[in-house]
Amino acid sequence: MKIAIDARMYGNEECTGIGTYIKNLTDNLFQIDSENEYILFLREPAFSWFTPPNERVKKVKVTPRWYTYSEQFILPLQFLKEKFDLIHYPHFNSPILFPGKSICTIHDLTPLSFPGHKMNSMIRRLGYRAVFIATVRKAAKIIAVSESTKHEVIEHFKVNPEKTVVTHEGVDERFKIFENRDIISQVKNKFKIDQPFIFYVGVWRDHKNITGLVEAFNLLKRKRSLPHQLVLGGREDLHDTKVREMINNSPFKNDIITTGYISDEELPLLYNSAAVFVLPSFIEGFGLIAIEAQSCGCPVVSTSTSSLPEILGDSALFFDPHNNEKIAEQIHSVLSNNTIKQELIKKGLENVKRFSWKKCAEQTLAIYRSI
Repeated sequence: MKIAIDARMYGNEECTGIGTYIKNLTDNLFQIDSENEYILFLREPAFSWFTPPNERVKKVKVTPRWYTYSEQFILPLQFLKEKFDLIHYPHFNSPILFPGKSICTIHDLTPLSFPGHKMNSMIRRLGYRAVFIATVRKAAKIIAVSESTKHEVIEHFKVNPEKTVVTHEGVDERFKIFENRDIISQVKNKFKIDQPFIFYVGVWRDHKNITGLVEAFNLLKRKRSLPHQLVLGGREDLHDTKVREMINNSPFKNDIITTGYISDEELPLLYNSAAVFVLPSFIEGFGLIAIEAQSCGCPVVSTSTSSLPEILGDSALFFDPHNNEKIAEQIHSVLSNNTIKQELIKKGLENVKRFSWKKCAEQTLAIYRSI
């Protein structure tokens, strides 16, 4: 069987979650599958630096960017130049005119609940929705990254539950506990972190509720006089200035550090050195960053919505993301009580054993074969 994968988001800094999914899934697929052939459709610069691991993997350069008109009208023509039996779309944005057999991975329904600045017109919103619906309905199988996402897909799109399969994501091996404190100190010095710190990393979008985390930090500084800094990782959304405005207006803005994009080498070191990792989102399809933090021995405080109770179980403290005082209270519980902190670290390290990219690849390969 010849399997194609739409890998245009492969390792891309702008779509870190999906880019991470594609890279880790394909890395592991190519290791465990010695029978099938693969075609990876890639954009630059990933096309140039990606090296196929063996003769059964072929890379093909395509030009259309995601969420564009060319994705719908040019990409199908580029796909048709190659012969394959099945194509895997790792996101909802497929070229709906392409007639080939497909499966898709749905990470969450965020684009429908929190459309963002790119869908500021009614026509564009209707277009996104039409693509989402067509991708799900055309797919022979739908992969959901959590039971929570599966339930949302079934409820929202009225699809047959048997058509949707859950495959959890995994944790890359680079996320581990580091004993070398010198390299940890180096990365902290780079970002001018000189106090214990509360950590968040991810995209700066409405659904991530970073404004709620900043307000909770303000409450902690004002009521508890914490010495801690707040470190916010990830690229700013230049089209949405609410977070930056809140930081600038904070009386504790000198204790709020924004790092921008954090490299693959630096991120595990920051997880290792954080006093607590906070995931304040209103919606998360899986919450990969939470288990990355746990793999590095960092205690996690998390939103209680969507997939997080499923993914974290009793290994985190939870809060209502709409309640900033509760966010602050749960953060303080970890920072002020070493027994709670150590228990969360222990349970977190145990929790991450449930997730692996190899298992994700094995389950995905079984889905390919079933089709």
